[in-house]
Amino acid sequence: MALLLNAQELTVRYGAEPLFENLSIAVSEGDRLGLIGPNGSGKSTLLEILAGRREADSGTVALRKNTRVSYVAQQSEFAPGETVRDVIRRALEQAHVAASERDRLESETLGRAGFTEFESEAQTLSGGWRKRLAIAKALVSEPDLLLLDEPTNHLDLAGIEWLEGLLRSGSFACIVISHDRYFLQNVATGIVELNRMYAEGVLRVAGDYAAFLEKKEEVLAAQVKRQEALENRVRTEIAWLRRGPKARATKAKARIDQAHELIGELKDLQGRQRTGTAGIDFTASERATKRLVKFDDVTFAFGERTIARDLNFAITAGMRIGLVGPNGSGKTTLLRLILGELEPSAGRVERAQSLRMVYFEQNRTLDPMLTLRRALAPDGDSVIFQDRPIHVASWAARFLFSSEQLNQPVRKLSCGERARVLIAKLMLEPADVLLLDEPTNDLDIPTLEILEENLLEFPGALVLVTHDRFMLDRVSTTVLGLDGTGEAQLFADYAQWEAWLAERSDQGTEAVESRKTPEKARAPARKLSYLENRDWETIEQRIAEADAVLAAKKALLEDVEVTRDPKRLQQALAEIEQAQGEADALYARWAELEEKVSGLR
Repeated sequence: MALLLNAQELTVRYGAEPLFENLSIAVSEGDRLGLIGPNGSGKSTLLEILAGRREADSGTVALRKNTRVSYVAQQSEFAPGETVRDVIRRALEQAHVAASERDRLESETLGRAGFTEFESEAQTLSGGWRKRLAIAKALVSEPDLLLLDEPTNHLDLAGIEWLEGLLRSGSFACIVISHDRYFLQNVATGIVELNRMYAEGVLRVAGDYAAFLEKKEEVLAAQVKRQEALENRVRTEIAWLRRGPKARATKAKARIDQAHELIGELKDLQGRQRTGTAGIDFTASERATKRLVKFDDVTFAFGERTIARDLNFAITAGMRIGLVGPNGSGKTTLLRLILGELEPSAGRVERAQSLRMVYFEQNRTLDPMLTLRRALAPDGDSVIFQDRPIHVASWAARFLFSSEQLNQPVRKLSCGERARVLIAKLMLEPADVLLLDEPTNDLDIPTLEILEENLLEFPGALVLVTHDRFMLDRVSTTVLGLDGTGEAQLFADYAQWEAWLAERSDQGTEAVESRKTPEKARAPARKLSYLENRDWETIEQRIAEADAVLAAKKALLEDVEVTRDPKRLQQALAEIEQAQGEADALYARWAELEEKVSGLR
């Protein structure tokens, strides 16, 4: 593939410390690179440099001649009074598209992005639809390279699937900053991680996110082995140095120099190996009451629009509800009904006496002029956590902030660092019920994993709104789905919710066709839904992969070391059973889809 962009030896410094140093990255046609790394590692800065929006302190960025680059920032902002149509028209004009082509491209672009109301004011759109509009605006210039900074942050789950399809089918190359692990797995052909733990400050792996995790484990294991070997050699050299060798002889001098080089290399390696994780630990109250919140025939409407109709369910201690639905379906409204900020139009919401609820708002903000010290500890130099005082410096360190950062203004923190500050404030409030509205926005993957672990251990109840399907699948015990028309259903998991939506979509299509077509002319077979069609296109490959996994698991039984170890043998048999079940399910799905496809022929 031809090279589109080549960045060499990029360095950016804030004060004495480099954000990143001597960083090189190349992008070729067809590349879909996922750019990941800890909060504050410089991902957004790097993307801005590649987009030509800022300069590196040193290094070069070379673009192939006539390469068109489009950039979508984290925050999607539009001019006051500007309509959806205006945004796309202005983008077409700036791209110097012929006037005769603009109307067609405008309708085509907005239609593919899912817009039906072109005269809506862009500023009034929800965060998800503003993000769709920003991506549509970036695409009208037909870029060769698309740069996206956290595009999934404000998209709902349907929007994320739309974006996945767009990137997979697009003729352009792209670099996407994202911490959505399912999104990276589904889209990326390569992963680039910025992280000081690597010798070059960066690790690039060809393949999807799963391939990256395997390679990363190999690289870190090799670094650990190198560190152990260095430690042994350094111990020997230090013992020799302590005997006081004379540096007059050439060989002795060379060994002394080499010893100091080894000590320096070991120190550098040890520094890189020290990686911190945020100390997230939600505090539950000591409540013994089992049932916390109960919805009895609850209906809530704004004017003529019904958010929920005749809703009945109870929230009990230990319950973890994943709240899903399209943008604007009422997820945040439902959280506010639970909280008591809104009252239902009909029915009632019962709450346990003296119930303690903590609400993490989606559109949360911090005063940008506050120092980190005051943001973490507004009333002094300590906070009270689990009934004991903790100095603000220790509390900051728990969230990976250094003592030098305490007097730094919040506005200088990255989006992910600000998110950690907000979680730190949230943790100081004991809760019976945690209401979390998009808590994953801007968090890096290690922090997401720590957050998941703590939500799994939280003994109270949890209601979670998130676009992160990995977290949703891992954390929630129940999924409550809102369809945007007032209907709500409880499901075992997200896949069941998707199947329900697809079924309703099919029923709606059939109802429309029945009104259009006379009874005798109607075909008995129905068209495959979007999800079914997606399954059908990939089912053979997934079956082949499942069979390969099953064969690999069965091969373990031929390993004498496994069969002699009862624990390893039991684990191997359990993995074979799981792999067999997954393969059988795929074969059953294949037969089901084959029958439907045959009916359409």
